[in-house]
Amino acid sequence: MTSNSSDSEDETAAPPMLAPSRDIDIMAPFGWLKKGWADMRRAPRQSLSYGIAVTALSYLVSLLALGLGSWVLFLALLSGFIFIGPVMAIGLYAISAQLQRGEQPSLSRCFRAERKCLGNALVFALLLMVIFLIWARAASMLHIFFPIEAEPGWSELTTFYGIGSAVGSIFAAITFSFSAFSLPMIMDREVDAVTAVVTSINAVLRNKAAMIVWILLIVLATALGFATAFFGLAITIPLIGHATWHAYQETIDASIFPPNEPPTV
Repeated sequence: MTSNSSDSEDETAAPPMLAPSRDIDIMAPFGWLKKGWADMRRAPRQSLSYGIAVTALSYLVSLLALGLGSWVLFLALLSGFIFIGPVMAIGLYAISAQLQRGEQPSLSRCFRAERKCLGNALVFALLLMVIFLIWARAASMLHIFFPIEAEPGWSELTTFYGIGSAVGSIFAAITFSFSAFSLPMIMDREVDAVTAVVTSINAVLRNKAAMIVWILLIVLATALGFATAFFGLAITIPLIGHATWHAYQETIDASIFPPNEPPTV
């Protein structure tokens, strides 16, 4: 009787709210980039397909914004990469996962993997969209700090840009914490978006030093992509995507959750 009661309790037990995080060395992000580069070399056609798609989207967004004559819209749309980048990278995670299983990467399997976790990915994107809307509202309110003088001095401008950068950094940190490991986990394991986000936040907070190095490397790679008139994004975006998969594998112990079955050919 006791045994049956115990079995019933196990079956109805609530699932864990997060997966455990390992402690990561501060230099680990450089190893993730190295492994990401190795994945790109093993699957150049599939990886560059995603990179070229991002580059094309960048030009489309730029032409749309500049055609409307709005630099503000241009900058706002480009900032959207913070939000759509992780979602688009699901296919890159799938490529790395296929290589890890010893398979020949296939774009069709990548698309199936994306479709399989589309629901949770959309919930995740919705969470980021809420952050984006709050961020945009906060940015518009910061104009109260803009100097009213016709020719403001450096001290006034420094104050305005300093406050704006501080507020932007807070929202960027929140976004990074949400997305650092959540989407690779959603693709890899049968978890909901909330569990993946909570897991990601916990892992970031436990490994602050390594995460600071990691986000600096991501910013540098993205800046190089923009500095080359977006052409560099064709390489840096796949590189970051593959490296993020290896970051997830080394940082998160997701074995307590059932794996997503790899899509069949």
